[in-house]
Amino acid sequence: MLKKLALCIVALLCLAGTANAQRTEITASYGAYTQMDATDMHDGWHHVNTAWGALNLGVNFRVHPKIWIGPSYTFSSTTTKGGPNSSHIAYHAIMFNGRYHYYRNNIVTLYGKAGLGVNFSYMQPRKHDNYTKAYCAFQLVPIGAQFDIDRSWAMFAEAGFGAQGIFQFGFKLKL
Repeated sequence: MLKKLALCIVALLCLAGTANAQRTEITASYGAYTQMDATDMHDGWHHVNTAWGALNLGVNFRVHPKIWIGPSYTFSSTTTKGGPNSSHIAYHAIMFNGRYHYYRNNIVTLYGKAGLGVNFSYMQPRKHDNYTKAYCAFQLVPIGAQFDIDRSWAMFAEAGFGAQGIFQFGFKLKL
């Protein structure tokens, strides 16, 4: 599991290094109450506990002064309530995101964001073989706010719905 996460981080950093012509940023955030909790992305397993949230990593490239695009990776997990048919479920979502800045001043940048991709739900039942199911993953954010800390770092908060969470809080490293 850690091997896969490390490989995804290396791939995202390599993508960031290939974009010298445009501005690039790397994002890391935590999102609460995900699409995986709100919809059946656990192959019909009953009595699924609410996940702890989601960890999100992304790379964004500026393609226009107000438009940013890029891939993201999201990880979350949960369990089912105990018993003979209990299961551990790991969610891995890979999405392509677009962000549009619609307001900016010296303090804050307001934006909207949308993302679309795939979620792989890795089921690990106690008495059966492990297996993976794929589902459509999305993220819709009508309001996001970015606060620049300095030239290289920014904090952000987003309110929306999807695989990355209903509320997201994180940091951006601007390269």
